[in-house]
Amino acid sequence: MTRPALRLDAVLVQAVIAGALSFAHLHDLAAAAGQTGWKAWAYPVSVDLLLVAAWHRLRNGGSKPAAWCWFAVALTASLGANVATAGLLSLNGVPAWLRILVAGWPAVAFLGGTLLAHGSRTQTPEPSPEPVPADIDDPDASDDSTAELPPAPVPASAPGSASSPVPPALVALARKVADEHRARTGTAIDTTTLRSRLGVPLPLAEAITTHHLT
Repeated sequence: MTRPALRLDAVLVQAVIAGALSFAHLHDLAAAAGQTGWKAWAYPVSVDLLLVAAWHRLRNGGSKPAAWCWFAVALTASLGANVATAGLLSLNGVPAWLRILVAGWPAVAFLGGTLLAHGSRTQTPEPSPEPVPADIDDPDASDDSTAELPPAPVPASAPGSASSPVPPALVALARKVADEHRARTGTAIDTTTLRSRLGVPLPLAEAITTHHLT
């Protein structure tokens, strides 16, 4: 049970060491390029924050090309500082082009951070609710609404069979039609009339009349 905790601690220690080394290299390069005092310490923070902001945008949606672009820019700045301070470049005589890059970095970082912070995020559209037939949910619907009902679906297990299960919604609609017929005529609805009102096959109308309306 303790192995995951030890493994997590090792990862954190490694991340702290790598971050400290990268931070120091960025500071040394900025100081060698003429950025003295607190400005030299602000450069590592700026590079690392842009790197984290780009990675956060990649993990949480948004414009993937823009996030990858700024992630590559920040990673290049970090790797470049580490390589430059490895003895390949004399910190006592930094070339002019590197001084220009270091001096222009704050504007680049500010632009990248602003675009990442205020860029559009990808949103998943919410599914629209399906319409509910008014004839089933509204008990006060007029008789005209049932006269123009669309043909009811027949169960796929045995189309047109009297022994096939009848959908509960169709049973409820049939009872409503039967009650309206009895209230209007004073007699029970017959199979032929029920079939024409529901728009279903005759065997299904017979099954409803036999098993659900008696």
